[in-house]
Amino acid sequence: MEAVDTQLSARVAALMTRARADLAELVAHRSVHLEPGSGAACRAAAEWSAKACAELGFEVEVIETSDGSPAVVGYRPGATPDARTVLLYSHHDVQPAGPVERWSSPPFELTERAGRWYGRGAADCKGNLVAHLTALRAAGATGCAVRIVVEGSEEAGGAGLDDLARQRPELFDADVIVIGDTGNVAVGTPTLTTSLRGVVNAKVTVRALGSAVHSGQFGGAAPDAMAALLHGLASLRDAAGDTTIDGVPGGQRWTGAPYPPEVFRADSTALPGTELLGTGTPADMVWARPAVTVIGIDAPGTADAVAAVIPEAAALLNLRVPPGLDPRATYDALAAHLRAHIPWQVEVAVEAQAIGAPFAAATDGPGYRALTAALRTAYGAEVVHSGQGGSIPLCTVLAEVVPRAEIALLGVEEPLCRIHAVDESVDPEELRRTALAEALFLTGFA
Repeated sequence: MEAVDTQLSARVAALMTRARADLAELVAHRSVHLEPGSGAACRAAAEWSAKACAELGFEVEVIETSDGSPAVVGYRPGATPDARTVLLYSHHDVQPAGPVERWSSPPFELTERAGRWYGRGAADCKGNLVAHLTALRAAGATGCAVRIVVEGSEEAGGAGLDDLARQRPELFDADVIVIGDTGNVAVGTPTLTTSLRGVVNAKVTVRALGSAVHSGQFGGAAPDAMAALLHGLASLRDAAGDTTIDGVPGGQRWTGAPYPPEVFRADSTALPGTELLGTGTPADMVWARPAVTVIGIDAPGTADAVAAVIPEAAALLNLRVPPGLDPRATYDALAAHLRAHIPWQVEVAVEAQAIGAPFAAATDGPGYRALTAALRTAYGAEVVHSGQGGSIPLCTVLAEVVPRAEIALLGVEEPLCRIHAVDESVDPEELRRTALAEALFLTGFA
């Protein structure tokens, strides 16, 4: 285990009061990109980020991207013209808070409880941005050149920054790209995320009748759109809970860090007595295999129900696609499966609403070796590799526009953060250790 730079460690520790103040200011900006009337708050969060970067010697630009979100891009040259370049990424937009009354404290007011800092974006992803800033302040002048990118619409799909990367790839050119938007498998376990599942959102619509008809008069013989849809949806999982799409392999295995069932059960808030799904381990199921989830159904609610056979019904499906599978081909297989398994010759229409590719990192380059050593030193523990069931489409875009770059994913998020949920929080020790690891990396990777 490498000995930690005690002076650098002390500088990071001394900056934690400022880190908390930074995070409080950022959390106070209600920067929910798709929320009506949020434009001013999103712009304020971007301007705050730009000012903080400028104070650290970056030439900074705030760019309105194609989806209307403000992105912050900055550059600071290295000590020599041929110095390596490191890009630090995060995003300033956040998920909606949801029902405010369910929060234990105001969602846009950073609040400390039991040693954690609570607030929307405290971990995802304003906490990661603060970790970047803290690392840069602690490191001071670095031999490597540094780029910084702070996105404004990641939680809404990130189409604006994807377009910007394709239009102006020079803003993203780097030897190593550090994506600060993931985290550790557990508090205190340094983790690099090396695998991301892609995503396909597909809407399936079933039409069976010209209009609703009386269930007493016609029910039993009239083709029922809702029953047909449910029959088709049920065919997407077997009795064990494995995803079953004709022509799509579903037996992949995860070879990195394990995800113990008891830990997964607690992290996923599974109710007592319920079974975890699938024939694989939790790590296999959420990091290595395809998974289809019904995330919405268009049908009468129980409060509005009448005694009628439903003529038309629809569902929105979220399909996660692991590395090794092509998302377009997987969508085509899903559409064919639904058409084959929805019965009674009803009309079936399937429409893709979003398609994002999976990502698998190459982990054998000098940047990964240096970053792994820095994490190991900062945490005093061996680094593990994990997957992530969610998608970060930007990773695949960056792999296209900067093919020479090593792309590494890390951050302050861990299961107790409850990102995207009520009472999101961050462990300040995770923020400190992440910042120290990045500072060690930036000072040693020239």
